[in-house]
Amino acid sequence: MRSKGEWVVLEYNAVMRANSILVDAGVKRALSRSAPVVALESTVITHGLPAPQNLGLARRMEAEVRAAGAVPATIALLDGAIRVGLSQADLERLAKLSAPMKLGRRELAAAVTKGWSGGTTVAATMQIASAAGIRILATGGIGGVHREDPTDVSGDLPALAEIPMLVVSAGIKAILDLPATLEKLETFSVPIVGYQTDEFPAFYCRGSGRAVTLRLDSPGEVAAFARSHWRLGNRSGILIANPIPGADEIPQAVIEPILSQASEAARQQGVHGPGLTPFLLERVRQATKGRSVEANLALLLNNATVAAQIAAAMVKARSRTV
Repeated sequence: MRSKGEWVVLEYNAVMRANSILVDAGVKRALSRSAPVVALESTVITHGLPAPQNLGLARRMEAEVRAAGAVPATIALLDGAIRVGLSQADLERLAKLSAPMKLGRRELAAAVTKGWSGGTTVAATMQIASAAGIRILATGGIGGVHREDPTDVSGDLPALAEIPMLVVSAGIKAILDLPATLEKLETFSVPIVGYQTDEFPAFYCRGSGRAVTLRLDSPGEVAAFARSHWRLGNRSGILIANPIPGADEIPQAVIEPILSQASEAARQQGVHGPGLTPFLLERVRQATKGRSVEANLALLLNNATVAAQIAAAMVKARSRTV
């Protein structure tokens, strides 16, 4: 007769197989031992940077997670298989895809059915990570409401409302409408934790003048808050707003006119849909002479470190209650 623990493992494996989810051996081992694991989204690899810079970033983010005491689990799809944790060969292949798909939650079933390869958005990464038993994700900035069209709202926001995970980011992507996005997060009852800050960070800028739900100053405090949030029956995720390091910040007085000009150029040229974000980011890169790219890299690495520290604190907190 099988023990309860054995049945749990069998059920978990059946769910993984049924959803074409392949978990890397190192990640699976860490999860089975209740070691800290951090999920990493992959559209930053497939759509955020050109090769070979994208591969370098992927490796550096995983290294930051490991250095802070956790196991990285980069999530992506290769040939229709959902991968939780990638080998170095897998990372190289993903980074070199000639026409990668950008996969949100809506596209996952189609990608599995059709055998597509591509990067997963924050929302899709949250869904996959949650199914695999991972509770924290690191990214650069989440999606939100577009400045050019308030009806264009990222799937990251409803995912945060529905999936109980911690998401560490430097706020929302700078090209988006920050006040409107914060209103959506409030409507969805998603708590915004300012990590060592009282202000919601504005991606390239450390502050936006907008308040967070509460400020927490250590990984242990974040772990305790998350535990309380979910024990009270809340099912939403938690957004950990972690400001860009001060040395890498682009002052708001410098970046905001650039963002406004890029948005206006998109409106005038009729750029919308999937082509909008790449258009805006390229405009910003040119106007800042590459400084925006360097800032983006710095905040991504910083978020990976903080996420790993929080993951370790969550494991420590669980061990004290067992």
